[in-house]
Amino acid sequence: MKSKSKEVDGVTVIELKGNVMGGPDASTLNDQLHKLTESGKKKVVIDLKEVNFMNSSGLGMLIGGLTTMKNAGGDLKIANASEKIESLLMITKLITVFEHFDTVKNAVKSFKK
Repeated sequence: MKSKSKEVDGVTVIELKGNVMGGPDASTLNDQLHKLTESGKKKVVIDLKEVNFMNSSGLGMLIGGLTTMKNAGGDLKIANASEKIESLLMITKLITVFEHFDTVKNAVKSFKK
């Protein structure tokens, strides 16, 4: 998995690419989120547009990220999940845990409400 981040209207957008399988990637994302919260950035959107596959460890990684942001008084939302990943979220009932948006633009806008 590769990731790259950018800032859009005060929201950090983290683009994930490839297969999200947890493991070392989970540590990388977790470190990145902790650095963001330490610098006062507490609004994050995870862009899943370029993610081909996600396993249960990858889901755990997202849950860990959400927990990190919530504990810091922030939030983490997801955008652009493929049909396959969206059905994974539905099967695991995590669709009720994450705020999910069709586009990064809509996810970023949702922080303004």
